[in-house]
Amino acid sequence: MIRGKLDAIEKRFELIEAEMARPDAISNIEEYKKLAREHAELRDLMALFREWKRIREELEKTREMMRQEADEEMRVLVREEAAFLEGEGQRLESVLKGKLLAKDEEQVKNSFLEIRAGTGGEEAALFARDLFAMYMKYAEKMRWRTETLNVSPSDLGGFKEVVVAIEAPEAFQRLRYESGVHRVQRVPETESQGRIHTSTVTVAVLAEPEELELSISPEDLRIDVYRSSGPGGQHVNTTDSAVRITHIPTGLVVTCQDEKSQHKNKSKALRVLRARLKERMEEEKEQEVSEERRKQVGTGDRSERIRTYNFPQGRVTDHRVGLTLYKLEDVLAGNLDALLDPLVAHFQAESLKDR
Repeated sequence: MIRGKLDAIEKRFELIEAEMARPDAISNIEEYKKLAREHAELRDLMALFREWKRIREELEKTREMMRQEADEEMRVLVREEAAFLEGEGQRLESVLKGKLLAKDEEQVKNSFLEIRAGTGGEEAALFARDLFAMYMKYAEKMRWRTETLNVSPSDLGGFKEVVVAIEAPEAFQRLRYESGVHRVQRVPETESQGRIHTSTVTVAVLAEPEELELSISPEDLRIDVYRSSGPGGQHVNTTDSAVRITHIPTGLVVTCQDEKSQHKNKSKALRVLRARLKERMEEEKEQEVSEERRKQVGTGDRSERIRTYNFPQGRVTDHRVGLTLYKLEDVLAGNLDALLDPLVAHFQAESLKDR
């Protein structure tokens, strides 16, 4: 399963070594430093891979000896050696898988959780509020630091949109597969005849890029200020503290009105804009690399219906991994590990498959 990826990495490693060994390699010091860093990152992985290959070769030779050996005492010794080599090979393969996953997974310090009401009007907004509460309870359980950046309330107390910053290195890896369309089936409080309605909420989990990783030209931004319409007291409602930033080349729009300070709202909005731009760039790159991969089950694309919350039956179903749990109240109380663990395991296994 992992051999193809490791073979490709080994070819890259050998190419780097060849480039660094060229007589004129040091002439471009910046390029040489870049190659040296990549070489250092791959060196331990390649040492393990080559040891794993050596063990596999030894195992094949030992098995061939066992097939040809006539003496029973020698066959016992050879069989013991084969068992040892097989166990060592499995151990090394497990270590290699772990290192490949660590290499593939993005190292993220902070992330953003965005929840938006989809189809269903006020019922969708009310469920967006429920999902927000669910994720905040989970964040509290995990002891993650959270900060609400923007809230757009609906008329009945739901959320048209809410954006939260999460400061925890492991949060992105735990929540990244929550991105997508979450569907709710329940009887709304405003429904007098007891009919079940279906509504949707969109969730997006974005990695916050480092400022140096993604720079934005000031000429590409249109910044508007206006009076906040949300909570915050008399001060924010009488001054132009809310900020709306439009990224002109892409048309992306970010608003922030949580702070009383216009400067702080602008700073927070820029953080969210960088994350959205990074996500768009990665989606475009992924589409260029492989259109077929985006059609696979469980890509986490936000246009997919990924999960259904059925209140009459008390069940939650994740459609990507075919998982159904009959403990909806427990899930909405922030106990998400029973959902997240199978998802993380599924996507880790997918990431190790040869493309």
